Amino acid sequence: MEPERFKLADIINGFIIPMILALLIFVLAVYVNPTGDYHIFGADQGLGVTIAVILTQGFAQMIVLGIPLVLGLVWNKWAGGAAGFIMGGAYYVIVAGNSTAKYMSYAILYGSEVAHPYNFFGDMAMLFYLVNAILIGYMAGALANGSLNFKRMLGASLTASLTTTILQLFMNNQYALTPSRQMSVDMWAGDLGYALFISFVPCLALGIIVPILAKVMSWYGITARKQY
Repeated sequence: MEPERFKLADIINGFIIPMILALLIFVLAVYVNPTGDYHIFGADQGLGVTIAVILTQGFAQMIVLGIPLVLGLVWNKWAGGAAGFIMGGAYYVIVAGNSTAKYMSYAILYGSEVAHPYNFFGDMAMLFYLVNAILIGYMAGALANGSLNFKRMLGASLTASLTTTILQLFMNNQYALTPSRQMSVDMWAGDLGYALFISFVPCLALGIIVPILAKVMSWYGITARKQY
C-alpha cells in the first residue's frame, strides 16, 4: 500500500505546533516565572507576580491535576486515580528533589548555621501533591459515574478540584517543612485577597475548563466507559 503523502496539516501538527509549545514553555520558565533569570513581572508581591505565579507554578499544577481529572470524567474513577498516581508521583519527585537540592546548595554556600538543609521527600505537604492527584481523578470519576451530562460533570469537577485545593492548603499550613510552611503562613497573614486569588483561581479555572474539554471529547467519540 502506498504511504499517504505529506499534507500541510501534517507539518503543522508534527512540527509547527510542537515548536510553538516548546517556545511557550521556554518563555514561561525564563521570562514569566518569578524565579527565572530574566523575569519581567518583578520579584515582589503584586498583581504582576500573582499573574506570573498562576501562569507558571499554577499552570504546572493544573496540568498535573487536569489530566487525571479529565480521565476520571471521560473514562472512569480508576483511570482518573491511576493517571493521578503517575502525574502526581512525577510532580512530587521533581519538586521535592529540586527543593532538597536548592536548600542543600544554600547550606553549602552559606554554612549550615545560616541555611539549614532539608529533605523535602519527607515533607507531608509535598507528598500530598501525589495524594491529591489521585484523589481528584478518582473523586471526579466516582461523582460523574460515567455521565456525559455537562452539569453533572461540572459539579463533579468543581467538587473534586475545591476539595483537593483545601486539603493542600491545610497541609501547607500545618504539616509542611519549616520554609514552605512559613511562606504559606506569611501569605495568609498578609493580603487576604491575594491569598484567596492565588489559591483558588487556578482550581476554579481547572474545575470549569476540564468539564468543557471532556464534553468536547465526548462529541468525538471519546466517551466514558462502564464503571467497575
